[in-house]
Amino acid sequence: MIEVTDIAFNPGERLNGFSKDCEDAGAIASFIGLVRSQKGSVDKLRLESYPGVTEQGIEQAVAQAKNRWPLTAVLVIHRIGTMGVGEPIVLVATASKHRRSAFQSCDFLMDYLKTDAVFWKHQSGPDGDMGGGEWIEPRAQDYADKNRWSDP
Repeated sequence: MIEVTDIAFNPGERLNGFSKDCEDAGAIASFIGLVRSQKGSVDKLRLESYPGVTEQGIEQAVAQAKNRWPLTAVLVIHRIGTMGVGEPIVLVATASKHRRSAFQSCDFLMDYLKTDAVFWKHQSGPDGDMGGGEWIEPRAQDYADKNRWSDP
């Protein structure tokens, strides 16, 4: 299941519901991303997407993960809109019969979301956009993390 939404979600509740639907899985790996304060310099994060295109890209990444690992289920929830510090941005959960496949596929999907998913991220501080807001780009380390999946 893939969901790009401007509605806040409870990761624990969503993960609990996901796990109930994974009776054939022996392992579930998950990742929850939160808005960080950056030592008080950030109080809001705004994410924008390209409706339809963003979801299609995530669907393709999920299909790649399913081709690469024997997954029984996948859940990707990604927020758009404005969020405050501590709010969940993303939940990725993967289920498989074995833990290694669950761990690796979850990591693979997060690397896609960090580097190639069609999202624009803007953070602002306590003073708003005029007080040092900035657009966020993937870091070199994010691309290095993603590139390890290209290795045979």
